[in-house]
Amino acid sequence: MNDFAFRSPTAFTFGRGVCDRCGDVVAQAGFHRALVVYGQGSVVRTGTLERVLRSLDAAGVEHVELGGARPNPEVGLVRAGVQLARDEQVDLVLAVGGGSAIDTAKAIALGVPCAQDVWDLFTKRAQPAGHLPVASVLTIPASGSEASDSAVVSNDAEHLKCGLNSELNRPVIAIMDPELTFTLPAYQTAAGVTDMIAHVMERFFSGQPAVGITDNIACGIIRAAMDAGRRAIECPNDYDARAELMWTGTLAHNGIAGLGLGVPGGRDGDWSCHGLEHELSALDPKITHGAGLAVIFPAWMRYVWREHPGRFLEFARQVFDIEAVDPGDADIVDIVDIDEDITPERAQADAVEAAIDELQDFFVSLGMPRTLGELGIGEGDIERLIPGLRQNRGERFGSFRVLTLDDARAIYRSAL
Repeated sequence: MNDFAFRSPTAFTFGRGVCDRCGDVVAQAGFHRALVVYGQGSVVRTGTLERVLRSLDAAGVEHVELGGARPNPEVGLVRAGVQLARDEQVDLVLAVGGGSAIDTAKAIALGVPCAQDVWDLFTKRAQPAGHLPVASVLTIPASGSEASDSAVVSNDAEHLKCGLNSELNRPVIAIMDPELTFTLPAYQTAAGVTDMIAHVMERFFSGQPAVGITDNIACGIIRAAMDAGRRAIECPNDYDARAELMWTGTLAHNGIAGLGLGVPGGRDGDWSCHGLEHELSALDPKITHGAGLAVIFPAWMRYVWREHPGRFLEFARQVFDIEAVDPGDADIVDIVDIDEDITPERAQADAVEAAIDELQDFFVSLGMPRTLGELGIGEGDIERLIPGLRQNRGERFGSFRVLTLDDARAIYRSAL
């Protein structure tokens, strides 16, 4: 087990109707004036924003509002939010929505005390030195941003999408009301489930030696996401399924699923698939992050699994109950028709490929795409993805297997 430092300072208020207690929670934490950040309309249409504002008013918490956070949040709104937060002298940035609203809020919170342009923080031309506290009322379980140390922002003018990881990003409060997710479209629910699973797999496939307790936690989170995801899509008003999915999204990305698996001197995981996907949604912001991951992750897995087959065999066993067949096992030979020419290497490959197929089939069963073509990405787009990948990840990246930009091209091409 590798050394690690872990801190999870977020205070969670979870359950039915807790959206209406938002004001009391914020006031009791000592905040007096909030910048409320939200998206492009769903929290308005469903009445969630009105409930939050009414709760703040009742608790005596003053507020100003900034709407318009889009999927794959754009730095232009962040800059506007930084100026608004400074002008209004707020002491809290409160996001109402999913990962896009929360990441927008995190970026604003980092930008307020920054002497440089906030985009410089995301391109690593400046380092965050302070922040305003961030809180959230979560409406879309997916990104885990309500408790994570990460934020991702796009810059349309530069066709870049950049992430920033810092303990300063961890929200101080998360209000989590599963009933707010009943109205989520099936596609959005499915993309969220995919994102949760991807967050765990990035850590599981870090290239580091196994850590039994963390592996059990990680694979349990994946199984929980798959089970609750199926149930939530089949019955959108199933409270228990929605509640399990909401909490699963938090645990998938608050860091607990990677403890002891961190890369020495680096992050707690490989994160190549997130890097490869970010270029898709930077090229076309209409591409949902989870949908892109549903295509990229299986393609990456097929490309790299031979680097550390043992990790993939453990994943296959724990998540899908798939094990490599031992052709010398007399009991198995008696009940299963096994190719006499099968080798241990062939048995391993069959088990791993079967698990990858099961994972991709699960994504597709939820309504996620199987190919980049379904997302509007073709052969001619691959070279357009490479410059951003080079800027964000460098000429060589990844820890499970170190990839070159030519490897990235091959993975993209295999996913067409």
